[in-house]
Amino acid sequence: MGVSPFTFQLATRIEFGEGYLTRAGAEAKKLGITKAMVIADKGIIACGIVKPIEESLKAEHVDYVIYDQIVPNPRDVHCIAGAEFAKEHQVDGMIAIGGGSSMDTAKAVGTLLANGGNIRTWAAPALLENPIIPLIAVPTTAGTGSEVTFDAVITDTEAHEKLNILDLKIAPKVALVDPNVLQGLPEKVMASTGVDALIHALEAYTCKAASPVTDAFALYAIDLIGANIREAVYQRTKDSCAAMMLGSTMAGVAFGYSDVAAIHCIAEALGGRYDTPHGVSNAMVLTTVTEFNIPSNMKKYAEVARHLGVDTTGMTTEEAAYSCVDAMKSICEDVKIPKMRDFDVIDPKDFQALAEASFRNMSTPNNPRELTVQDFYDLLMKAYNA
Repeated sequence: MGVSPFTFQLATRIEFGEGYLTRAGAEAKKLGITKAMVIADKGIIACGIVKPIEESLKAEHVDYVIYDQIVPNPRDVHCIAGAEFAKEHQVDGMIAIGGGSSMDTAKAVGTLLANGGNIRTWAAPALLENPIIPLIAVPTTAGTGSEVTFDAVITDTEAHEKLNILDLKIAPKVALVDPNVLQGLPEKVMASTGVDALIHALEAYTCKAASPVTDAFALYAIDLIGANIREAVYQRTKDSCAAMMLGSTMAGVAFGYSDVAAIHCIAEALGGRYDTPHGVSNAMVLTTVTEFNIPSNMKKYAEVARHLGVDTTGMTTEEAAYSCVDAMKSICEDVKIPKMRDFDVIDPKDFQALAEASFRNMSTPNNPRELTVQDFYDLLMKAYNA
């Protein structure tokens, strides 16, 4: 068996279990945090998820302040404001509660607090000079994976494009992964974030940066998500929520330590220009990009199909590979993922600029099949007309 050289270093300790968000205070104390910046959006605060974390901090005599200027597709201006807030309140640790927006905001706030400059200063391929203050991540969706990655995606509000901060120095110290938090999640959020997690696993497994270790995480994530997403969206059983939360975290490890690919390149371009929800942006181009990529490695895509529950007995490798597209279409239809045409703001006149932005994305070179700007344009048009 020929195995290519690879490096794997998991920077985040994962604590997984029901009720584990109440461990935030004890974990903060272990990390030496005396005053925490609790980062969560107003909706998360209003629904009561932050309250047990506040109580746990009080129980451990850890002081805290709350920063709630969090928006979907986090913006550089809010990260800059957050860093100023952190300085003003002299915090020495952060607890990010929510989806990718809260956690990526925290990573960016920590970057600016420890290193100065602005988001573009530290956008990849730049590396941070100093590590961020200790960060505890508490995901409230089964989709982001940001609780275990050393990546933050932030919108540059002047250029209307997304920038990546990519450095082990921004990885959370601890991820408190509690499947109970999914019980109150709206169906459409559960659906879009669940498909996003599936795409994390798919791209981690098929991209050029994949390794044997990330493959193992990715395939197990595909197993869990494919088998449980429908039940989690519509019935919200404890078992399906636990499986989805675990699948999301596993997929986060997979793509965090390999990469994503063209689906995310397009989704980040869409989100940067139109502010479309990240999970939906990914899902809208999932099958179109997958069909394009399949010829690059039919064996891997055939394996994806099998892990999505497709019986490939009697199929050729090519038939099995393409069967994964039908399996993904079925999932997206069953959980009611919108089509690109459902968004009035998306205009084909912008597709040339979007194709160019997608091509510039740092993950484009790791797509399993080489892409040109024209390829990205054609994929956008095909997805729009699907």
